Amino acid sequence: MTALLKLVGARIRQLRTLQGLSQAKLAEAADLQVSYIGGVERGERNISLNTLEKITAALGATPVDVFSFGQLDEVEGVIEKQHILEMHLSLLRDRSLPEVKLVQRMTRDMIGTYDKEMGRD
Repeated sequence: MTALLKLVGARIRQLRTLQGLSQAKLAEAADLQVSYIGGVERGERNISLNTLEKITAALGATPVDVFSFGQLDEVEGVIEKQHILEMHLSLLRDRSLPEVKLVQRMTRDMIGTYDKEMGRD
């Protein structure tokens, strides 16, 4: 697997995720197999230009968008952060109001302590 295949795959995953599409929805729109899309996103598939055209059309993107790697790490970090926040929300969703307030106070205290240690008073 080459670095370019991994970068292209990661960028396709990023574009898909930013649009809220599942691999299945992208595969359907591009007339490809879901397992094929997964292989592309993992950098395991050496896709043809025809396939790249199908995928970019399904994403409403251009080939240039797929090769724009500059913000890949930054956007991946934003996506990961959003995922973590959603996991925390799901953990709290079924808790009582007093429990949620307790977690809020604990979190505020931990962040305050962390900020003091980092000199962010």
